[in-house]
Amino acid sequence: MSFNIITKHISMPDGKEIQIETGKLAKQADGAVVVKSGNMMLLATVVANKEAKEGVDFLPLSVDYQEKFASNGRIPGSFLKREARLSDYEILISRLVDRALRPTFPDDYHADVQVLINLISADSEVLPDAFVGLAAAAALAVSDIPFNGPISEVRVAKINGVYKVNPSVSELVGASLELIVAANANDILMVEGEGDEVSETEMLEALRIAHDAIKLQCQALNELTVACGKTEKRTYSHESHNEELRAELWKNYYEKYLAVAKQANPKKDERKAAFKAIVDEYIATLPEDHLVNLSMAKTYLHDIEKEAARQLVLQERYRLDGRKLNEIRQITCEVDYLPTPHGSSVFTRGETQSLTTVTLGTKMDEQIIDQPMTQGYNKFMLHYNFPGFSTGEVKPNRGVGRREVGHGNLAMRAIRKVLPKMEDFPYTLRIVSDILESNGSSSMATVCAGTLALMDAGVKIKAPVSGIAMGLISDAKTGKYAVLSDILGDEDHLGDMDFKVTGTENGITACQMDIKVQGLSYEVLVEALSQAKEGRLHILNEMKKAIPQVREDFKPQTPRATVIKIMKDQIGAVIGPGGKVVQDIQKQSGATVTIEEKEDGGYVSVFSANSAAMDHAVRMIKGIVTIPEVGEVYDGKVKNIQAFGAFVEFLPGKDGLLHISEISWDRIETMDGVFKEGDKVKVKLVEVDKKTGKFRLSAKVLLPKPERSSENSDN
Repeated sequence: MSFNIITKHISMPDGKEIQIETGKLAKQADGAVVVKSGNMMLLATVVANKEAKEGVDFLPLSVDYQEKFASNGRIPGSFLKREARLSDYEILISRLVDRALRPTFPDDYHADVQVLINLISADSEVLPDAFVGLAAAAALAVSDIPFNGPISEVRVAKINGVYKVNPSVSELVGASLELIVAANANDILMVEGEGDEVSETEMLEALRIAHDAIKLQCQALNELTVACGKTEKRTYSHESHNEELRAELWKNYYEKYLAVAKQANPKKDERKAAFKAIVDEYIATLPEDHLVNLSMAKTYLHDIEKEAARQLVLQERYRLDGRKLNEIRQITCEVDYLPTPHGSSVFTRGETQSLTTVTLGTKMDEQIIDQPMTQGYNKFMLHYNFPGFSTGEVKPNRGVGRREVGHGNLAMRAIRKVLPKMEDFPYTLRIVSDILESNGSSSMATVCAGTLALMDAGVKIKAPVSGIAMGLISDAKTGKYAVLSDILGDEDHLGDMDFKVTGTENGITACQMDIKVQGLSYEVLVEALSQAKEGRLHILNEMKKAIPQVREDFKPQTPRATVIKIMKDQIGAVIGPGGKVVQDIQKQSGATVTIEEKEDGGYVSVFSANSAAMDHAVRMIKGIVTIPEVGEVYDGKVKNIQAFGAFVEFLPGKDGLLHISEISWDRIETMDGVFKEGDKVKVKLVEVDKKTGKFRLSAKVLLPKPERSSENSDN
């Protein structure tokens, strides 16, 4: 079989080469490409239905990214031994691509579109998530599916003061700032990433460098479209309109919507009811035999409501709930709300509320990571839950959705930057945020509540972190715009930007941005970042009123933990044959003991909520690993009695011979009645046999030596 293979090479400024190939694999898809960098290869396909389903007035886009275990020469570790549902990591990458693609499709295109990206070959030094957006956009570029692209995505990181695009895995270890940026040739569309308390200036410089790299990739995609003969896209007609009805509704109802918006009602339900009353009023005016398409009419009325709210902000410079543009809603913070968890908090901002808990667990609570490119353990987890009642809705509880995964990941990124060094932290740490009420950014509420709960738990974080969601409303015709602090749910829907920023007093720890409008200038971003910093610091001050600093100690119910470092050749002694020794330590002490081998030695972790149990376990472990020293005195236990003496355990697992002649200064003829097994006896290590390594003990040297009588001395 002959293939019409078309290949495009992209040379990046740092000399790295990216190859895009089409025409060889998956030819029945509307568009299919293989993107290669090093040994990393992605297969991206896109298929779209020719027609939209009846009644659908949105874009039914699905994006799935999956890493094949075979790509890295591995077999899945699950019971089924095959790829199953997408992991949280794969869901997060899918969301990055979705957020970049979705606003780039035509607004009136409503056919089902499915984008699938598979990692088919892995490279240990090439992170595939930086190329997934490029692969998806390339598949669209070689198809006839209507798309206002091209777009692309890159990773940009600041490493030792130098910005790098798509750095290698080893380079990324030392990054102080890491962002995934999506853009088209003219505008930035999406940003997500984290930093080590970086400045707003550093963030903007990273965006500029990322955008320059994306422009190169977009140019290559345009050239690929021409080479494939796909400049002409398929025709479609997914919407019908009644311009006469639209004009009539705008004429009759715009002022009514504007009047409701101007009421500046801070309560979401009352605003919603007031806007709905306008729709009900219109429907009530229609005769029974009307021919009006109600679905179409409601769409137009919704558009009017949205524009009225936008113009309220642009013209009057205040918002639906009456706040000024940079005003933060009332904040209430409370810690130690729950008596049993290791840390807890309630954070309420306006009509958004998070109840958050912190749990400190043992090493055995670590999360096992088994992914094609990543294996190991995770000691820090943040889980975000968004039940239906938080917005007054009835919603089936079907498990965690992609939105919950994404929001939890953003909060996790924000807080992770201020945690103690996890490899040295003896606990497994889990934060759970349950959203109890929502009107505005619940992910930012999670960041604030998570910080408060950590401080309440006594976890020594570097600094408190707060978060704020910023919005933007702009008018391209007049050039007017307004940057909004602490946006409402309504403002998220009607605005042109959703920009979430988290950080400490010193700088930014994480950000997430979705831009819905073209032509957003860097000057507006500068203003948004500056206004976000003001809001972030205000929220931090409110949080400090509840708990000014981290608690000095953990709560009484928190298990205490300590780590004892031992030499590698001592690990076996602590574990014992078949785990007998470590099991005995746990049984006798009541503490939990785990052992981990690292490059520089063994690490024995001991956990217990009882200090006596902890001390007992530590003594036993130290006894095992302590190297006996001649001349040291030990508290021993008689383990075995022989005619010539007794074997005494003077350190855990270490027995020595207490010869009959070393028990007392007086002559002992027989061992009968001298000791019984289990007796305690204080002994001194007097010799270690150089050939056998056996220990010789003495008890009499610790006793006063009797003075000889004069009669005996004369003899």
